[in-house]
Amino acid sequence: MSENRNQSNENHDHQHNHDHDEHHSHHDHHAHMMEDFKKRFYISLILTIPILVLSPMIQDALNVDLRFTGDLYILFGLSTIVFFHGGWPFLKGMIDEVKQKEPGMMTLIAMAIIVAYGYSSLTVFGVEGRNFFWELATLIDIMLIGHWIEMKSVMSATSSLEKLVELMPNTAHRINENEETEEVKVTELKNGDLVLIKPGEKIPADGNIKKGRSEIDESMLTGESLPVLKETDQEVIGGSVNGEGSLTISIEKTGEESYLSQVITMVREAQDSRSHTQDLSDRMAKWLFYIAMAAGLVTFIIWILVGPSFSYALERTVTVMVIACPHALGLAAPLVVAKSTTLAAKSGLLIRKRSSFEEARNIDTVIFDKTGTLTLGEFGVSDVVSSGDLTKEEIVKFTASLESQSEHPIAKGIVNYAKEQNIEYPQPNEFESLTGKGIQGEVDNKNVKVVSPGYLKDEQIDFDESEFQPISEEGKTISFLLINDKLEGFVALADQIKESSKEAIAQLKSMNVESMMLTGDSQKVAQWVGKQLNLDAITAEVLPDEKADFVKKVQREGKRVAMTGDGVNDAPALANADLGIAIGAGTDVAMETADIVLVESNPKDVVNILDLSKATYRKMIQNLWWAAGYNIIAIPLAAGILFPIGIVLSPAIGALLMSLSTVVVAINARLFKYEKQ
Repeated sequence: MSENRNQSNENHDHQHNHDHDEHHSHHDHHAHMMEDFKKRFYISLILTIPILVLSPMIQDALNVDLRFTGDLYILFGLSTIVFFHGGWPFLKGMIDEVKQKEPGMMTLIAMAIIVAYGYSSLTVFGVEGRNFFWELATLIDIMLIGHWIEMKSVMSATSSLEKLVELMPNTAHRINENEETEEVKVTELKNGDLVLIKPGEKIPADGNIKKGRSEIDESMLTGESLPVLKETDQEVIGGSVNGEGSLTISIEKTGEESYLSQVITMVREAQDSRSHTQDLSDRMAKWLFYIAMAAGLVTFIIWILVGPSFSYALERTVTVMVIACPHALGLAAPLVVAKSTTLAAKSGLLIRKRSSFEEARNIDTVIFDKTGTLTLGEFGVSDVVSSGDLTKEEIVKFTASLESQSEHPIAKGIVNYAKEQNIEYPQPNEFESLTGKGIQGEVDNKNVKVVSPGYLKDEQIDFDESEFQPISEEGKTISFLLINDKLEGFVALADQIKESSKEAIAQLKSMNVESMMLTGDSQKVAQWVGKQLNLDAITAEVLPDEKADFVKKVQREGKRVAMTGDGVNDAPALANADLGIAIGAGTDVAMETADIVLVESNPKDVVNILDLSKATYRKMIQNLWWAAGYNIIAIPLAAGILFPIGIVLSPAIGALLMSLSTVVVAINARLFKYEKQ
């Protein structure tokens, strides 16, 4: 038995550490890659200066002569270091792309540097022709800085998985055979252990209540806006927060079986399955690779047939192949993204995953979580009804007097309402909690009770159903006021809808984007919120794993889905959506799983994201056309299409055009502006 117990503990420890280690290795890998590109760039840049000075083609262009004996061998040596050291990421990337039969940017760059290096080396050792070492070095420099910028904008500092693991407490109060409590690590807990949960503590693992009753805050995990009253024989979830009562629970699920571990697994699977999207520039690079190969082959065949010599045919072919790799294309997308990332950050939109942000322009359906996203997640008074002799102000006064002694979210809502309405309330002389039913005390020498509808039913107190029923059906929470056991009226509270939610939904409608709400809250509450906001579809009482399934279901209908949420319960859905948007005031987990984080909890920023994505895409397309346009003109010229009329693009002029297109792309990216709505 003890062997099994140790095994189970080891498994849990191992799983916890595995989640942690896996994240760290992934994060460190990104950081290492970024640092690697940076180092390679600086070394290559330093070596490029003497390469440019020693290149005969550059000397000719500047009309200077710095030639000396053995200069080409020094040029060859320096270029070899740049080729193997600076070019290594591209050579390795080409191998990976070729293995996957998906040639892209890496293959295009690698092809150009291999051709430039191979041909230039031959010219040093006897083959007739002009070397392209300067082209090789500048191409590697520009591509390294482009990838460095890209890695910087892509890399995220932390991971959702680590944040999820951190939700669990580290220790628990286990009750031993002698009925004494001992503090143990959560990883030491096993199924069947009895654990004491004190007020305000996090529940260490999924379990079943054996003793006690308390309200449990599961909002982080399930999206239920109100704390849930739990009693003997009811389930509790690890990571949720205990309210004011003490509980003894029997542990039922630890380690990989636990609810939170399953959420972690779902998030990881979704993140893994989404990392295969290809960037726009990659798709363009793929086509340019095929065009360059074809143009090079055609050029070589034609010049072999009609040209003056083999070496001339080879030089034309190499010029075509090298010019086909656009320096500007390597910078076109990263520069625009770096600029739009900065613009977005200034507008309070933090882009964490670039490829998803690029695709946001295609979103046609936005699914919103309710609590904390469309609503404030705070209770506000929506109705005050008097059914006795008291005025509405007096009902608020007596109710707020008692509620001022409680920390419950509903109590805070009533007290805040009284303050907003400038209704003064006295402090109660006595105060006690009627567990699960309400509160009572003495106010102005009167016995005052603020109770739930359940209390009235238990005590068989009649009330006017005609006023109560319609409000109750809207899912509002109702607190009845009894003074000296006489019913005086009630206060109804609802989760307050954000003003900006209405504007956001209206703007999305004008953009032909469908708005849906997906919530763990009750059907009644959801319908009431949905009606206020004029949403296209409402789905309520959804468990977190069902949220992810719902997103997948909508995607299967052919829709491009953005999911907006703020809780742990939203994490798997955020990870599965085409675009995951976290509301900044929400949990770290939601923020770490999302592709974009909204610093302000403003649903209108969802509209701003879709807008900015479209604007970024337009600017990127402009840049890609500038970058590729140069190639479209330069490749035929380099191939010698105008040779019959005496026009051939010399490598030096090709280089000048290439530099110009790179400058144009950089300036165009800098001119990108965006104003938040």
